[in-house]
Amino acid sequence: MKMSQIHQQTSLTNCPGCEEPLETGDLFCGACGYDLSAVPALPDDRPTIAIAVPAPAAGEPGAGATSVEWSAASEVDSSDPPAPVHRAADLPGRDSGGSALPGTKPPVRHDEPGGAPRSDDFELAAPGVPVPDPRTAGHTAHPAAGGRVCVACRSGQVDPDGYCENCGHAQPRERDHMEQELGAVAAVSDRGLRHHRNEDAFAVSSTALPDGSPAVVAIVCDGVSSASRPDEASAAAASTANEALLGSLPRGTHPQQAMHEAIIAASEAVNALAEEPGGAMEHDQHRHQNAPACTLVGAIMAGGLLIVGWVGDSRVYWVPDDRAIAPARLTEDDSWAAQMVSAGLMSETEAYADARAHAITGWLGADAYDLEPHTASFKPDRPGLVVVCTDGLWNYAESAVEMAAAVPVDAHQRPLHGAQMLVGHALDGGGHDNVTVALLPFVVLPPGAATPWNTA
Repeated sequence: MKMSQIHQQTSLTNCPGCEEPLETGDLFCGACGYDLSAVPALPDDRPTIAIAVPAPAAGEPGAGATSVEWSAASEVDSSDPPAPVHRAADLPGRDSGGSALPGTKPPVRHDEPGGAPRSDDFELAAPGVPVPDPRTAGHTAHPAAGGRVCVACRSGQVDPDGYCENCGHAQPRERDHMEQELGAVAAVSDRGLRHHRNEDAFAVSSTALPDGSPAVVAIVCDGVSSASRPDEASAAAASTANEALLGSLPRGTHPQQAMHEAIIAASEAVNALAEEPGGAMEHDQHRHQNAPACTLVGAIMAGGLLIVGWVGDSRVYWVPDDRAIAPARLTEDDSWAAQMVSAGLMSETEAYADARAHAITGWLGADAYDLEPHTASFKPDRPGLVVVCTDGLWNYAESAVEMAAAVPVDAHQRPLHGAQMLVGHALDGGGHDNVTVALLPFVVLPPGAATPWNTA
């Protein structure tokens, strides 16, 4: 038998298990059978000894100090939570003699010589600089120099298609909302509330005729959504037609002829987009390989004349300043509905209520039928407002009377504000399409005033 198995005689007076009294020499409790030999023997009593602390020698910290006054410990009830325990390295401090505690360091960051931060230091963000979310820090993309930064996550780079490479958020495009005011003409274009981009485009400009009199131009184009790259088509057509007019009008070309030539030039610019190899698929893979296409409508005010030209279903309206005089629509749509009305097969109300109403029969594009630019010349005898717009607006003010009612009464004096209000009218109506409108206040020439084409 090993010594560790010999029962030890207990000196306990009560059983640790049931508190029953014990007698000297008991090895088991008579009441509960507790093995008293398993109870460890009590340690020998050791008296508390006072330890004297030698006084510091002369010149050492704390020399001359006769005693240290310690603050009284706060009384803590046994039911209170225990006070926190601090290790020596947790807090800076000094001992009772005034010396620094061994192993403690001031709680400040240390830089390497020369001021460079240590490699294991945590660098705090400068005041005012947003701290990156640690949940996405590992996926943060850093935009290249000169690249656009995502407006949503503020960190990702925007790819050429306008989407964030980090969070995938579509970015606002420059063409989502455009405004321009140029003297006597103003235009506004908006993406609307349903489309993912703005496929409309416009151009407004002014120039001088050979006699020095002004000529004002407004071109509005609507990209055909079922075609490839409709936004590029409308932009190309608007800019090309505008440039053509700015080149021909100062040379003395009659504005109606100039408008016809401008539409032909715009058509050629749109056709050229279809000749770019692979462009349609690279730009927008979910569309069929239809050639880029758009509609065009334009207006010129020059020498007392109002010239309009169009291909497609974008329109020009005339709204007299005197609202007691009836307004008028100056264009006829190249559309299924217009053909039904022209053929006498349907009334205008019936035709435009049909689901096929907006199917266009004329457009600019390589796959268009024989191009037939429409032009018309008018000589108003009273001041008024010329409204040049896409169907994104006239869908909500189709008749001339409805359009006149939507035009603010001060639009002649504030054309940009008037265009903004008309775009708002379309958005309030639902904004199902892109919306573009240009306003040109028409001023009647004084009686007897000469014009470059002897039309007075």
